[in-house]
Amino acid sequence: MTQQAYDRLAGELDNLKKVERPYIIEEISVARAQGDLSENAEYHAAKEKQGQLESKINELEDKIHRAEILSNAPINSDHIIFGNVVSVKNLDTKKVQQYTLVGPEDVDVISGKISSVSPIGKSLMGKKPGDKVEVQIPKGTLKLEILDFK
Repeated sequence: MTQQAYDRLAGELDNLKKVERPYIIEEISVARAQGDLSENAEYHAAKEKQGQLESKINELEDKIHRAEILSNAPINSDHIIFGNVVSVKNLDTKKVQQYTLVGPEDVDVISGKISSVSPIGKSLMGKKPGDKVEVQIPKGTLKLEILDFK
């Protein structure tokens, strides 16, 4: 993953541990003080939130622990690799588009950042300018010609 994605995940984890967790603990404490826990909806709702929060914390800790930070330094390659910005032409619509191949944590479709393990990303990896690829997407088959990459 990129340094930006790593920093974003670390910030989210920090917020969950330092802000959200104490808030939910306080909610549980207030609900517990209301008495009979067997019929206390606020208590059960707070405990449910706590379980979801702890699950999210564990997921983020695992991602951060396994993360490999990739350098943004350009690597000379004769074929498309992770991190490249790829210009493609849709062979049906003739529309030219750019995709940046990123990790799943960096995806931002609106700005053209797609996962290198998505169907389109996988089809571009290892290819060269002039190559044509066909990608199965929910709307059918996408036919692309690779124009350039950097």
